[in-house]
Amino acid sequence: MTSRGTARPNGQPQASKICQFKLVLLGESAVGKSSLVLRFVKGQFHEYQESTIGAAFLTQSVCLDDTTVKFEIWDTAGQERYHSLAPMYYRGAQAAIVVYDITNQEAQAYADDNSLLFMETSAKTAMNVNDLFLAIAKKLPKSEPQNMGGTAGRSRGVDLHEQSQQNKSQCCSN
Repeated sequence: MTSRGTARPNGQPQASKICQFKLVLLGESAVGKSSLVLRFVKGQFHEYQESTIGAAFLTQSVCLDDTTVKFEIWDTAGQERYHSLAPMYYRGAQAAIVVYDITNQEAQAYADDNSLLFMETSAKTAMNVNDLFLAIAKKLPKSEPQNMGGTAGRSRGVDLHEQSQQNKSQCCSN
């Protein structure tokens, strides 16, 4: 393994740059949002996960070469009674993961039509969970180090409103 960072005393490479991004999980109730996050952050899976009330907040980092990508993860509740709170949680997010029941295969077609990253995961078996967050980290812009404070990167965000065709061709081309 090669790294452009300097080595820490324990032999692990030290990232020269730290980027912090807000990431939200969206989806209906009981589709596995919390399970996916718990598998990524803590490496755990609970067969009977309690429903999230409002939202849960967790952090986890991914190392890419000389950059550490720190995710501020907001796991939103999927129940209908919390839908009015959702915009408050995803405001200013740089990435969103839409979690859905795998029997709904319209998601693949939608992702293809809109040039979105699409990956099937399993929180239960851990299939593609780390790969998903790593793929997101690779796609996020890392041109300048992010402030480690709670408002890092808030000037850029996920625009959940429909964009004009001209904007779509300039965005997300990789």
